[in-house]
Amino acid sequence: MPKFSIVIPAYNVEQYIGRCLESVFNQTSKDYEVIVVDDGCTDKSIEIAKDYDVKIVTSKHVSVSEARNLGAKKAKGEYLLFLDSDDYWDKDLLKEIKKSLDNNPDLVRFQVRTVTNNYETVDYEETTFKGKTGVEAFAIISRFHFVESVWCYAIKREYYEKEKFSFAKGKVHEDFGLTPLIIIKAGKVNSINYIGYNYYRRQGSIMNQPDYEWTKHKVNDFYNHYLFLSKEINKTDLDSKLFKSFIANSLILKICELKGKDYLEYKKKLKEHRVYDYLLTNTFGRKIKKLLFMISPKFTNKLINK
Repeated sequence: MPKFSIVIPAYNVEQYIGRCLESVFNQTSKDYEVIVVDDGCTDKSIEIAKDYDVKIVTSKHVSVSEARNLGAKKAKGEYLLFLDSDDYWDKDLLKEIKKSLDNNPDLVRFQVRTVTNNYETVDYEETTFKGKTGVEAFAIISRFHFVESVWCYAIKREYYEKEKFSFAKGKVHEDFGLTPLIIIKAGKVNSINYIGYNYYRRQGSIMNQPDYEWTKHKVNDFYNHYLFLSKEINKTDLDSKLFKSFIANSLILKICELKGKDYLEYKKKLKEHRVYDYLLTNTFGRKIKKLLFMISPKFTNKLINK
């Protein structure tokens, strides 16, 4: 059994997949398998991938979420990692993760660097810890710059399969719809300080489309993820106050991307589903923030970001 299974969904990324795979096969730790999911590519992405020692899983175009699910089902490694095909790793990432596995964690968090089209970079140094429960870890990670991005975690496959985790089919913001649960339900979580994931923020990616209809689609998917997360966390006996506040706050901010009647429609939905009830009010500042959100999410969002 390899130590790591690396799942890489690919859809028409011939410009980037070579760099992505090079970053994997240049790792200083070699105990891994690579699963490339051909998500209905019509370019040369898979031809490029076949130059490497990878397993190819072929499907019609089913979206990133289902491509990840297909790859995860083929995984044989002890730990599961997801890598987007336009992103890439620093060479010691697997070595650093492996060093943190002595306490047999369900989840290891590593850190992120953003890279622009002009190769300007920003490193995000986050808090390190070892052996926290999922609830304890969520309280810390929820303050990180990247929280729900599944590609900055190594997940024990046994835990992933036991909990029957999977990404929602055909929806965007699929990480928001799953990763918070992966964190909070974990028995043991580590966070290492190694900045090993290069998140390439390219124009034209699926999450950077300017069309307003696409914005409405993203908000609707986000809303459905919120409903799912709320339902799932209520099935547990975990201390979920912070978790619920996090997903509620995330949804409230998300609807601020809408305009006019669309914004008002979702603002009404927030009240109908008592989303504001999930917001923490254990400090004076949080009480004021909740009141302002209930009056106007957009105004409050602008106020916060001034």
